Amino acid sequence: MTLKELVKSGDLAVDLATAFDASPNPYVLVHPDLRIAGMNQAYLDVTHSRREDIIGQPMFSAFDSGPGEDAPENVRQVRASIQKAITTRARDHLAVVRFSMPRVLETGEKQFEERYWSATHTPVLNGAGDVVYVLQHTTDITELERLRHRAKDDGATEDGAEAVSALDAMVGGSVLMRARSVQEDNRRLETERNQLTDMFMQAPGFIAVLSGPEHRFQLFNEAYRRLTDHRDLAGKTVAEALPEMVPQGYIDRLDSVFETGEPIEGRGSLLQLQTVPDGPLENTYVDFIYQPIRDDGGKVVGIFVQGHDVTDNVLAAQRQKLMIDELNHRVKNTLATVQSIAMQTARSNTEPRAFAESFQARLMSLSHTHDLLTRSHWEGADLGDILRHETEAHEAHRISANGPPVPLGPAFALSLGMIFHELATNAAKYGSLSVPGGRVIVDWTIADQTDRRLVVEWIEVGGPEVGEPTRRGFGTRMVERNVRHDLAGDVELRYAPDGFRATITAPLDRGTCR
Repeated sequence: MTLKELVKSGDLAVDLATAFDASPNPYVLVHPDLRIAGMNQAYLDVTHSRREDIIGQPMFSAFDSGPGEDAPENVRQVRASIQKAITTRARDHLAVVRFSMPRVLETGEKQFEERYWSATHTPVLNGAGDVVYVLQHTTDITELERLRHRAKDDGATEDGAEAVSALDAMVGGSVLMRARSVQEDNRRLETERNQLTDMFMQAPGFIAVLSGPEHRFQLFNEAYRRLTDHRDLAGKTVAEALPEMVPQGYIDRLDSVFETGEPIEGRGSLLQLQTVPDGPLENTYVDFIYQPIRDDGGKVVGIFVQGHDVTDNVLAAQRQKLMIDELNHRVKNTLATVQSIAMQTARSNTEPRAFAESFQARLMSLSHTHDLLTRSHWEGADLGDILRHETEAHEAHRISANGPPVPLGPAFALSLGMIFHELATNAAKYGSLSVPGGRVIVDWTIADQTDRRLVVEWIEVGGPEVGEPTRRGFGTRMVERNVRHDLAGDVELRYAPDGFRATITAPLDRGTCR
């Protein structure tokens, strides 16, 4: 029967609180947050304090630890030992820790005396296994430490050397020396552990340690927190912390690694995560590996997760492939356009010189629009920029452009560039730009904000009188074909006596950049 059972049964009528207070060894009981919960009389005597002054106070602010540079270090040692006892739920020992203890002289003056202590911290658990208190038991080893220091100070003499050897031999086999060795080892291991923890937390790739078959977060670094939008992960399972990963098959992969012990690797794997609660899923691409963690017997007890966010690389590769595919398509279309221009120009110009001039001009029109698109990495061009490039050979002051910025996609831009080139060429040959005082007014607007239909008006003024042509030349046919076939729009050509006019209407949803 345990002591607790004996007391409860009444077979042992002992007041444990009285026994605790009567112990000659100093004891203090602290909460997990290091507030003092209780102490015995021996502790009050050795610390020269009163119960009512320190009860409920934080342990390290209840006392003036005295002057000296070592005060922060001894506090750190005790705090680390208590925290270790709480974390591991096991007793932890401090072989030697130095504190300056207060002592009041007869004159009332307070002095500090340097004392050495050996401390043991024992966690007190409740029925659920949680730490509710930590019991500190200290032993004053000041005289032994002073004896060792005195012997070492005399070690330069033969007698001093013998004294050190004798003392080391006497203490070397003691529990104190073994505890001192353990403490030094613990300090070294603690330093190494802190270094490894810092490396773990600062690693550029995301890292997590999952424990058990339910894949509960045990450790994770800052990169993993950023990947998961700084969610609360500690102590939760992956399914609890990141529920959107369940239907994506990642939990099944973790289950497979835990059950089979075989690692799983992913390259450029799509991971969809919510950046806000109940928000839409956003695409992230990751390289990752799930590696089993085994115990001493070879049993899988957890999973080590490591990887990198490669979203930028994957999207860049996708854009590159899209650009290559689009370039191949455009090269084929451009060659077909050049072939068509050559054939139609040849039909309209029987003389080699005239053919060469017309053919070269139309190729230059294609080139101008290509230059614009190249500057934007073939993402598009603005309507006003296209108009200026295609009409810059006809004196800028004679072309009036009026309209809002309209971003156009590559295909739309190429077709509209060819159309502007043909209209400007015809104006220079037969219309308002063929005489000194002639001008061209180009207006454009978006007629319907819902359907987003672009309307472009080409108006020639101040030119010679215009009449209906007797035949439809290549330029006219190309304008009509480009508008109706490439832009899925309509074009109206009017040959009024006071000047030529063209009205082009086309849906923007087929060719805008956005």
